[in-house]
Amino acid sequence: MSTAAVIGSGFGGLALAIRLQSAGIQTTLIEARDKAGGRAYVFEDDGFKFDAGPTVITDPTCLEQLWELSGRKLSDYVELMPVAPFYRLMWEDGYVFDYSNDEKLLNDQIAAKNPKDVEGYRKFFEFSENVFREGYEKLGHEAFLDFKSMLKAAPQLMKYEAFRSVHSMVARYIEDEQLRQAFSFHSLLVGGNPFKTSSVYALIHALEKKWGVWFPRGGTHALVRGMVKLFEDLGGTVRIGSKVETITADSGRVTGVRTADGWSGRFDAVASNGDVVHTYKDLLGSHPRGQAMAKSMSRRSWSPSLFVIYFGLKGERPDVKHHTILFGERYKDLLADIYKGGELAEDFSLYLHHPTATDPAMAPPGHSGFYVLSPVPHRGKLDVDWDKVAPAYAESILDALERRILPNLRRDLVTMRTFTPKDFTTELNAHLGSAFSLEPVLWQSAYFRTHNRDDVLRNLYFVGAGTHPGAGIPGVVGSAKATAKLMVADLLGQKVAA
Repeated sequence: MSTAAVIGSGFGGLALAIRLQSAGIQTTLIEARDKAGGRAYVFEDDGFKFDAGPTVITDPTCLEQLWELSGRKLSDYVELMPVAPFYRLMWEDGYVFDYSNDEKLLNDQIAAKNPKDVEGYRKFFEFSENVFREGYEKLGHEAFLDFKSMLKAAPQLMKYEAFRSVHSMVARYIEDEQLRQAFSFHSLLVGGNPFKTSSVYALIHALEKKWGVWFPRGGTHALVRGMVKLFEDLGGTVRIGSKVETITADSGRVTGVRTADGWSGRFDAVASNGDVVHTYKDLLGSHPRGQAMAKSMSRRSWSPSLFVIYFGLKGERPDVKHHTILFGERYKDLLADIYKGGELAEDFSLYLHHPTATDPAMAPPGHSGFYVLSPVPHRGKLDVDWDKVAPAYAESILDALERRILPNLRRDLVTMRTFTPKDFTTELNAHLGSAFSLEPVLWQSAYFRTHNRDDVLRNLYFVGAGTHPGAGIPGVVGSAKATAKLMVADLLGQKVAA
């Protein structure tokens, strides 16, 4: 029987391990931390459950497919609950927009802001649907291993002006500046600046409208646990708390892995769900290919980092929606500060996650749980001592929350912890503390992103945010589908149906 190791148990690694095990490849999933999940970790403090990372599930069908491979059902393992509205958007001037799947509500809000933009929104949505079909349904699960594959996709990418930014395409159809922000912020959810990220990422709007926004009962980590259980039910092996130190290799192939606790294993193939620079530089650092690729990758453009506060409050907050975007006074200029770096902006835009709005069991009875994140420059563009900076920066964010949406926050505060760009580096081995890996710009997409299979070490594979199609749960689960097709064909000589 063919064997494979998957390093890292984020959503991409879990999805890949499930696909390989379902195909009959005996797979071992290896995770350094004390729980599976990677960025989708969970903290438990004073009776509160805090999902550490991704909280927006927008394509449940890509998850359902993982269970269907073995004749099982996602619903037997995890309960997904709809979130409505998808997001509440709030601006400093008091304007509020509920980003919803309710077509009448959405159009009524647009008409109240700028009647001309109702027709403009219809045209933008048509554009979004088109790039969704071309960029997600057709290309989102395919590996781009050579330039010919890129050339084949180029006509459609050019047709939909992939060289333009998300914001420029929104601005083509929509006049009102706040509505432009409402329909362009989505690329930030995958680490992309709306003013630089390819217009292809406008597909996220159509994706959300098609399948909705969902949250697992018990939190995002409940989905992680469900995926681990599925993998083990299929006969897969999970090694938790086992940090891979080395991917062993000879001249042209990888041969296995060795971990910090002294365990080692030989495998027919190895796939990394870890950070791509960490994989090449640290795990393959003794091999010429690792050294060359680490040097090459370090010159690429990386997405920003995040500053995150997890906190629990006494009392319930029924008026605060599950997902809230709090725009600051600046939009384009603030994003320029974040992506160009140099200093920590005194103002900020924030994403506030309130899971107890959908699942009260995420906090003790009569309490509410939150996390709030602020995008910040990665450590290569902002070299500060986060141990010193974090307390004051956290206080300024809490001030903003208390003023704008959570009155009496400090009075009711029960527990709080922060996660900084330094923690992204030390806890997740993220290059420069980047929260989303490579920046999702056109010249770092598809063929120009890390290949799902290494070009030299032909049984070394990659999955996750650093590979095509990119970050976000649908993105990394899609990368697992693309990588699994390659691995099944290489190891078993079988083609996998789309």
